[in-house]
Amino acid sequence: MNKQKSRILAHSHPAIERLRRHRWIAAGLGGTTLLGMVAAFALAPPGDEGAVQLQTVLEQLSTPTTTLAITDSPTFLHEEAIQRSDTVSSLTARLGITDQDAQDFMRSDSKTQSIARQLRPGKIVTATTGMSGELITLYFPLNGKDSMLVVERHGASFVSNEQVLRLETQTVIKSGEIRSSLFGATDAAGIPDAIAIQLAEIFGADTDFNRDLRKGDRFSLVYETLTYRGQPVRTGRILSAELINDQKLLSAYWFLTQDGKGGYYTADGNPLRKAFLRSPLEFSRVTSGFASARLHPVLQTWRAHKGIDYGAPTGTRVRSVADGTVVSAGRQGGYGNLIVIRHQGTYSTAYGHLSGFAAGIHQGSHVSQGETIAYVGQTGLATGPHLHYEFRVNNQQINPQTLALPTSIPLEASQLSRFKVATGPLRAQLELAKQVKLATVE
Repeated sequence: MNKQKSRILAHSHPAIERLRRHRWIAAGLGGTTLLGMVAAFALAPPGDEGAVQLQTVLEQLSTPTTTLAITDSPTFLHEEAIQRSDTVSSLTARLGITDQDAQDFMRSDSKTQSIARQLRPGKIVTATTGMSGELITLYFPLNGKDSMLVVERHGASFVSNEQVLRLETQTVIKSGEIRSSLFGATDAAGIPDAIAIQLAEIFGADTDFNRDLRKGDRFSLVYETLTYRGQPVRTGRILSAELINDQKLLSAYWFLTQDGKGGYYTADGNPLRKAFLRSPLEFSRVTSGFASARLHPVLQTWRAHKGIDYGAPTGTRVRSVADGTVVSAGRQGGYGNLIVIRHQGTYSTAYGHLSGFAAGIHQGSHVSQGETIAYVGQTGLATGPHLHYEFRVNNQQINPQTLALPTSIPLEASQLSRFKVATGPLRAQLELAKQVKLATVE
């Protein structure tokens, strides 16, 4: 075969001479692939097929020696998401832990016993094990905390301790379209409920999310999410948002003033936080409006209804519509459990038929706008769970849905220039969010 190969390569045909002027590319294959054989193909230029004989030359190559570097104690990294049906045993099995000593420790240790109560679906758990499945380290993020439980092997024993997570902040851009409800649209867009609630709170002074949303309304969001090892741990705050409600554009930008106070402002620098919210409930429906006369559902007599009734399940959080001081909190006739709060100037609000009061709510306590003060109930003269809400001016009930509520003070000129610079990137991100395909809910 070698003599034949020499005759082929020594052939003096012009085509061969041209091939000699071309660069050859050699490829080596290591290991025992293709039965240890390597094939080389030489092709003549077009037009010379009849003058040059093509031949396949096969050579037997020796198998290279392969050496594996094995450490004394190799470890394996496992990462698993908790499933809805998981137990501690099924989770550790998928993590490759077959260590009975580790299992016994996790059942007896007071800290690791909490793992069974915190198996939240989707949470990422990480473990390192040895070749025989022995546990070396387990990392378990804790619910509601920026920390994780760490279980470590120390020789033949184990220790557990809580460590603070080094969270990273990421910016998320999303958009959506209202088809049925705000939560329906945010669920379809993959937006957490905590962010949806923030959105309702931000625009709550201008939009009643119980009554004002329309099919086809749109929103765009830029918000923070805190991650650990690339996995989301919790959401942060909304940085900027736009809402098109009934063809009216509302915008919000988070801005930190020089005195360290943060808040949301319109594109023109006007604060979105009005003196009063439009509704004391985040989400509900009006079951009875303000009226000069209506048939009382319990007394069956015609009388004025000088408030707004919001239907909601028992236990729904009731929030104060503005900063103020609690005038009274207790039982009062047909109102049942009632809270009255005095606000700035001549304004006050009342909240009735409550199932209970929030911790710390009593006469003389100070409350902030949006703070939970009580819970929806059915106390007093009520046929079903709902909130009776009154807005009062000089102790006279006024329809809050028709009243021009007081506004807040806009940014000063010096702060306004800082605001425009700080919100420039947020405006660009909102424009990008608008280009994202809108999520819809049918």
